[in-house]
Amino acid sequence: MPTIDENSARSAQDRWLATYYISRAAFSVVWVAFALTLGQSNAALGAILLVIYPLWDAAANYVDATRNGGLLQNNTQAINVFVSLVTTLAVFIALQAGLNAVLTVFGAWAILSGLLQLGTAIRRWKSSGAQWAMILSGGQSALAGAFFVVQAQQPVPAVLPVVAGYAAFGAIYFLVSALSLLIGKHLGRRTRS
Repeated sequence: MPTIDENSARSAQDRWLATYYISRAAFSVVWVAFALTLGQSNAALGAILLVIYPLWDAAANYVDATRNGGLLQNNTQAINVFVSLVTTLAVFIALQAGLNAVLTVFGAWAILSGLLQLGTAIRRWKSSGAQWAMILSGGQSALAGAFFVVQAQQPVPAVLPVVAGYAAFGAIYFLVSALSLLIGKHLGRRTRS
Protein backbone atom coordinates (compact mmCIF):
# COMPACT_ATOMS: atom_id res chain seq x y z
CA MET A 1 0.00 0.00 0.00
CA PRO A 2 1.44 3.42 -0.96
CA THR A 3 2.54 5.67 1.87
CA ILE A 4 1.29 9.22 2.43
CA ASP A 5 4.57 10.55 1.03
CA GLU A 6 4.24 8.39 -2.10
CA ASN A 7 0.63 9.53 -2.60
CA SER A 8 1.67 13.15 -2.12
CA ALA A 9 4.52 12.78 -4.62
CA ARG A 10 2.21 11.15 -7.17
CA SER A 11 -0.38 13.88 -6.66
CA ALA A 12 2.27 16.57 -7.22
CA GLN A 13 3.50 14.71 -10.32
CA ASP A 14 -0.04 14.46 -11.71
CA ARG A 15 -0.63 18.19 -11.10
CA TRP A 16 2.62 19.01 -12.88
CA LEU A 17 1.77 16.77 -15.84
CA ALA A 18 -1.72 18.26 -16.14
CA THR A 19 -0.24 21.78 -16.13
CA TYR A 20 2.45 20.72 -18.59
CA TYR A 21 -0.06 19.13 -20.95
CA ILE A 22 -2.36 22.16 -20.79
CA SER A 23 0.54 24.50 -21.58
CA ARG A 24 1.55 22.30 -24.52
CA ALA A 25 -2.03 22.31 -25.81
CA ALA A 26 -2.37 26.08 -25.38
CA PHE A 27 0.90 26.77 -27.21
CA SER A 28 -0.16 24.51 -30.08
CA VAL A 29 -3.55 26.21 -30.39
CA VAL A 30 -1.94 29.66 -30.52
CA TRP A 31 0.72 28.41 -32.96
CA VAL A 32 -1.93 26.90 -35.25
CA ALA A 33 -3.95 30.13 -35.17
CA PHE A 34 -0.90 32.18 -36.16
CA ALA A 35 0.18 29.63 -38.78
CA LEU A 36 -3.22 29.55 -40.50
CA THR A 37 -3.72 33.31 -40.44
CA LEU A 38 -0.68 35.59 -40.33
CA GLY A 39 1.78 32.86 -41.32
CA GLN A 40 -0.12 32.22 -44.54
CA SER A 41 -0.02 35.87 -45.62
CA ASN A 42 3.51 36.71 -44.43
CA ALA A 43 6.24 34.37 -45.66
CA ALA A 44 8.83 35.61 -43.16
CA LEU A 45 6.46 35.05 -40.22
CA GLY A 46 5.54 31.64 -41.64
CA ALA A 47 9.22 30.70 -41.74
CA ILE A 48 9.72 31.91 -38.17
CA LEU A 49 6.75 29.85 -37.02
CA LEU A 50 8.19 26.74 -38.69
CA VAL A 51 11.49 27.25 -36.85
CA ILE A 52 9.80 28.00 -33.52
CA TYR A 53 7.69 24.84 -33.42
CA PRO A 54 10.48 22.26 -32.88
CA LEU A 55 12.36 24.75 -30.69
CA TRP A 56 9.32 24.93 -28.39
CA ASP A 57 9.19 21.14 -28.30
CA ALA A 58 12.84 21.02 -27.23
CA ALA A 59 12.24 23.60 -24.48
CA ALA A 60 9.07 21.88 -23.24
CA ASN A 61 10.75 18.46 -23.07
CA TYR A 62 13.75 19.97 -21.30
CA VAL A 63 11.61 21.66 -18.63
CA ASP A 64 9.51 18.55 -18.09
CA ALA A 65 12.54 16.27 -17.82
CA THR A 66 14.37 18.56 -15.39
CA ARG A 67 11.19 18.84 -13.30
CA ASN A 68 11.06 15.04 -13.09
CA GLY A 69 14.54 14.02 -12.03
CA GLY A 70 16.69 15.47 -14.79
CA LEU A 71 17.74 14.48 -18.27
CA LEU A 72 19.76 11.47 -17.09
CA GLN A 73 16.66 9.87 -15.56
CA ASN A 74 14.49 10.72 -18.57
CA ASN A 75 16.45 9.34 -21.52
CA THR A 76 13.64 9.54 -24.06
CA GLN A 77 13.06 13.21 -23.27
CA ALA A 78 16.79 13.98 -23.28
CA ILE A 79 17.05 12.46 -26.76
CA ASN A 80 13.89 14.33 -27.78
CA VAL A 81 15.47 17.63 -26.67
CA PHE A 82 18.50 16.89 -28.84
CA VAL A 83 16.39 15.75 -31.82
CA SER A 84 14.17 18.84 -31.60
CA LEU A 85 17.15 21.20 -31.39
CA VAL A 86 18.75 19.55 -34.43
CA THR A 87 15.37 19.77 -36.19
CA THR A 88 15.16 23.49 -35.42
CA LEU A 89 18.49 24.01 -37.20
CA ALA A 90 17.50 21.63 -40.01
CA VAL A 91 14.23 23.52 -40.62
CA PHE A 92 16.15 26.79 -40.82
CA ILE A 93 18.50 25.26 -43.41
CA ALA A 94 15.69 23.49 -45.29
CA LEU A 95 13.81 26.77 -45.69
CA GLN A 96 16.61 27.81 -48.06
CA ALA A 97 16.14 24.62 -50.12
CA GLY A 98 12.35 24.72 -50.50
CA LEU A 99 9.07 23.46 -49.15
CA ASN A 100 9.73 19.81 -50.00
CA ALA A 101 12.88 19.87 -47.89
CA VAL A 102 11.02 21.52 -45.01
CA LEU A 103 8.27 18.90 -45.11
CA THR A 104 10.88 16.11 -45.22
CA VAL A 105 12.57 17.54 -42.11
CA PHE A 106 9.23 17.82 -40.30
CA GLY A 107 8.41 14.27 -41.33
CA ALA A 108 11.65 12.85 -39.97
CA TRP A 109 11.18 14.87 -36.78
CA ALA A 110 7.57 13.72 -36.36
CA ILE A 111 8.68 10.09 -36.66
CA LEU A 112 11.51 10.42 -34.14
CA SER A 113 9.74 12.68 -31.65
CA GLY A 114 6.60 10.55 -31.87
CA LEU A 115 8.51 7.38 -31.03
CA LEU A 116 10.29 9.17 -28.18
CA GLN A 117 6.97 10.53 -26.86
CA LEU A 118 5.57 7.00 -27.04
CA GLY A 119 8.53 5.76 -24.98
CA THR A 120 8.05 8.54 -22.42
CA ALA A 121 4.33 7.77 -22.10
CA ILE A 122 4.94 4.05 -21.62
CA ARG A 123 7.54 4.80 -18.92
CA ARG A 124 5.15 7.21 -17.18
CA TRP A 125 2.21 4.83 -17.30
CA LYS A 126 3.44 3.08 -14.16
CA SER A 127 3.88 6.22 -12.08
CA SER A 128 1.18 8.55 -13.40
CA GLY A 129 -1.33 6.58 -15.39
CA ALA A 130 -3.64 8.40 -17.82
CA GLN A 131 -1.01 8.11 -20.56
CA TRP A 132 -3.18 6.42 -23.16
CA ALA A 133 -3.65 9.65 -25.14
CA MET A 134 0.10 10.30 -25.14
CA ILE A 135 0.69 6.75 -26.38
CA LEU A 136 -1.81 7.32 -29.21
CA SER A 137 -0.28 10.71 -29.92
CA GLY A 138 3.24 9.30 -30.19
CA GLY A 139 2.11 6.54 -32.52
CA GLN A 140 0.07 8.90 -34.67
CA SER A 141 2.97 11.36 -34.81
CA ALA A 142 5.27 8.67 -36.18
CA LEU A 143 2.67 7.67 -38.80
CA ALA A 144 2.05 11.31 -39.75
CA GLY A 145 5.79 11.81 -40.11
CA ALA A 146 6.03 8.91 -42.53
CA PHE A 147 3.16 10.44 -44.51
CA PHE A 148 4.99 13.81 -44.57
CA VAL A 149 8.13 12.18 -45.96
CA VAL A 150 6.12 10.48 -48.72
CA GLN A 151 4.14 13.68 -49.40
CA ALA A 152 7.39 15.66 -49.68
CA GLN A 153 8.33 13.62 -52.77
CA GLN A 154 5.47 15.32 -54.65
CA PRO A 155 4.84 19.00 -55.34
CA VAL A 156 4.10 20.73 -52.02
CA PRO A 157 1.92 23.84 -52.37
CA ALA A 158 2.22 24.93 -48.72
CA VAL A 159 3.82 23.45 -45.60
CA LEU A 160 2.20 25.55 -42.88
CA PRO A 161 -1.32 24.07 -43.24
CA VAL A 162 0.11 20.53 -43.16
CA VAL A 163 2.18 21.19 -40.04
CA ALA A 164 -0.73 23.13 -38.50
CA GLY A 165 -2.98 20.08 -38.85
CA TYR A 166 -0.32 17.98 -37.15
CA ALA A 167 0.03 20.56 -34.35
CA ALA A 168 -3.76 20.75 -33.92
CA PHE A 169 -3.99 17.00 -33.36
CA GLY A 170 -1.13 17.29 -30.88
CA ALA A 171 -3.05 19.98 -29.01
CA ILE A 172 -6.08 17.71 -28.76
CA TYR A 173 -4.00 14.84 -27.41
CA PHE A 174 -2.30 17.06 -24.82
CA LEU A 175 -5.66 18.44 -23.71
CA VAL A 176 -7.19 14.96 -23.46
CA SER A 177 -4.18 13.81 -21.40
CA ALA A 178 -4.56 16.75 -19.01
CA LEU A 179 -8.28 16.10 -18.62
CA SER A 180 -7.67 12.38 -18.06
CA LEU A 181 -5.25 13.17 -15.24
CA LEU A 182 -7.56 15.75 -13.66
CA ILE A 183 -10.69 13.61 -13.94
CA GLY A 184 -8.83 10.54 -12.65
CA LYS A 185 -7.55 12.51 -9.70
CA HIS A 186 -11.04 13.87 -8.96
CA LEU A 187 -12.64 10.44 -9.20
CA GLY A 188 -9.92 8.93 -7.03
CA ARG A 189 -10.53 11.60 -4.39
CA ARG A 190 -14.29 10.96 -4.47
CA THR A 191 -13.88 7.22 -4.01
CA ARG A 192 -11.58 7.76 -1.02
CA SER A 193 -14.07 10.15 0.63
